[in-house]
Amino acid sequence: MKNQLLILLFSISFINCYAQITFEKGYYINNNNETIECQIKNLDWRNNPTEFEYRLQENSESKKESIKLVKEFGINNISKYVRSTVNIDRSSDVISNMNYDKNPIFKEEVIFLKVLLEGKSNLYEYIDSNLRRYFYTNSTSNIEQLVRKSYKTHENQVAENTTFRNQLWNDLKCPSISINRVKTVDYTKKDLIKFFTLYSTCHKTEFSNFKQKEKRDFFNLTLRPRINSSSLTMMENSQEMDYGTKIGLGFGVESEFILPFKKGKWSILIEPTFQYFKYKNTTESNNVFGGELTEEVDYNSIEIPISLRHYFFINPNSKIFINASIVTDLTLGSTIEFTRKDGSTINSLKLDSRNNLAMGLGYKHNDTYSFEIRYQTSREVLEQYGFLKTDYKTLSFIVGYSIM
Repeated sequence: MKNQLLILLFSISFINCYAQITFEKGYYINNNNETIECQIKNLDWRNNPTEFEYRLQENSESKKESIKLVKEFGINNISKYVRSTVNIDRSSDVISNMNYDKNPIFKEEVIFLKVLLEGKSNLYEYIDSNLRRYFYTNSTSNIEQLVRKSYKTHENQVAENTTFRNQLWNDLKCPSISINRVKTVDYTKKDLIKFFTLYSTCHKTEFSNFKQKEKRDFFNLTLRPRINSSSLTMMENSQEMDYGTKIGLGFGVESEFILPFKKGKWSILIEPTFQYFKYKNTTESNNVFGGELTEEVDYNSIEIPISLRHYFFINPNSKIFINASIVTDLTLGSTIEFTRKDGSTINSLKLDSRNNLAMGLGYKHNDTYSFEIRYQTSREVLEQYGFLKTDYKTLSFIVGYSIM
C-alpha cells in the first residue's frame, strides 16, 4: 500500500505541474477596428481584467493584449468585454470608510466593462475586489453608471442614495413598466438583468443575455459505488496482530457544490459512504484460556469525507481532478471479539474511530461519468482503549454516475 500511495502522490504532483487551462474560441477588436479571431485563455475573471492572454492557433505561442490596444474582446457563447471611458464612483460600502456626502464622487477612467445583456438598452458590470458597479446605455446611447451609494448621516446612521431607480424610470420608459415595478428593483445583477430583459421585451427588441450563456450547474449529485482494499493491525504492548488486507464493497452519495469563481475549477464536497471490514480466524490458543480461540472483526461504518476538489480541464468534455479530504467515521455497532470454542465471549472491544485524512485522483467525462483512486491515511479505530493501538488504512477504486 505504501508503493500505491507513492504512485498516487507522484501522479498528483505531475498533474499539478503540467495541467493547463484550455484556451477557448474567441476574438478581439483592436484600435483599427480589425477583428482578430483567436483562442482566449478563459480565467473566469473575478475582477474585470485590464489584459488577456490569447493565441492565434492551437499550437502557436500565446501573447497578451492590454486595454490600451483592444476595444473589445470576447469568448464565444460565454463572455464579452468592451472598453469604455466612463465616470465611475468608487465610494466604499465599508462603514468606517463612508463619508457624509450622499452624492457620488465620479472619476473618469478607461475600463473593460463586462456585458451582461445587449438589447434596447445594454447592461454592463464592473467588479474590482469588493467594488461592484453597474452601467447602462442611457437615452442618448452613452454608457453611464447606475448610481447607488451608501453614506453616513449626521446621526451616524447608514443611508442609501438610490438614484439608479430614477435613472431606470427616466431613461427606460415603457407602457408596461410602472413606477411601482421600478421601485422593486435592487442593485443586484439578478434584479437588473430581469429589468433590462423586461425593457427589451416591452419594446419587442431582440436581446442577448450573456449571463444565461455563462450559467453553469453549481451542484452535482453523484452515486459512487466502490471497491475498497483495507488493512487493519492492532498493537498491544509489543505484540502486533495483523488482520490482513481485505477486499470489500462500499457505496457513497456525493454532493458537490461548485464554487462560483475560477471557471468552476474548485468545489466543496460531502460524501456519506457506507464501508465495512470483516475478519474471522480460529487458532489453537496457548494462553491462559487454552483451547480454540476465535478472533472476529466486524467493522461497519458511515464515513463522511468533507473534501476540497480542484479540476484540470483537458478539453470541454474531459477533466482530471484531485481531492483533499478530512474524514469523519461513524461506527455502526462494530466490535472486535474473542470467543472460546463453546461460544462464550472472552473479550469484546467496541470500535470507536478517530478522524483521518484522504487524498484522491480522478477523471470525469461529460460531467456525468467519473473514476477515482482514493487513499486514506491511518485511522485509529479503538480510540477509547489507551493500551491498544490500531492502524486502519484503505485504498478505494471508485466509479461515479451523476444524476443531477
